[in-house]
Amino acid sequence: MKRVGIALLLGILLCSAIPGLSAAAPSANKAFHFGFKKSVDGAPASIAEEGFQSIIKQHGAIFMGDSSRKNLYLTFDNGYENGYTSAILDVLQERGVPAAFFVTGHYVATEPELVKRMLREGHIVGNHSWSHPDMTTIGNGQIKQELTRVQDAVTQLTGQPTMRFLRPPRGIFNERTLKVTRELGYTNVFWSVAYKDWETQQQKGWKYALTQVMSQLHPGAVILLHSVSKDNAEAIGAIIEEARKQGYEFRSLEMLSSPEK
Repeated sequence: MKRVGIALLLGILLCSAIPGLSAAAPSANKAFHFGFKKSVDGAPASIAEEGFQSIIKQHGAIFMGDSSRKNLYLTFDNGYENGYTSAILDVLQERGVPAAFFVTGHYVATEPELVKRMLREGHIVGNHSWSHPDMTTIGNGQIKQELTRVQDAVTQLTGQPTMRFLRPPRGIFNERTLKVTRELGYTNVFWSVAYKDWETQQQKGWKYALTQVMSQLHPGAVILLHSVSKDNAEAIGAIIEEARKQGYEFRSLEMLSSPEK
């Protein structure tokens, strides 16, 4: 009982210390980690057992498209550059595949030409926050600042007036962060296909990346990849080719914020 009381007291102190937390109900501040929801044998990954599917839907967030249509949505998280994004963009351009790149402030500041190329070649540049914080631990004002700094930097660089899509840093969220970011005009984008690809010292070869993605593929999948991965850069052409052989089409995230055709 003492431990429960101490934990409760610490939670109250945390909420009162961070502006934007104290005003929210305790349930709105409960943090969720989206993590990896593996799909098996072509069946969509289920997140129902996690207890937050209704929260995601309530606040207009997405993690997959229509499971009755063989459409795929390719997304990349770009926190920093590891020398592979140009090669990935080359393949996407050659194959005519749209993608979404979620960029941090560091990426915009250090790789302006790549950001401009992404937009020039028809891809979405989404917001991944300025400094990649766990947004459930910061106040509403700081969340707005994190996102606005990226938006302003991208606008200054490219002239793009708004950013519509957000990937929550680390896949951590709660009801409050979904509500605040939606009020700022963002659609939170999660995923239904992913694997542990971001550790640059633990790359296992392009065939491994291909197997990891293809074994989870399902209609309506939102695919999360990290462009720092050598495996992903070398496998992306094969992923596209194999998916198309199975009858899949790659679509833009824009289709998920409007009726699919």
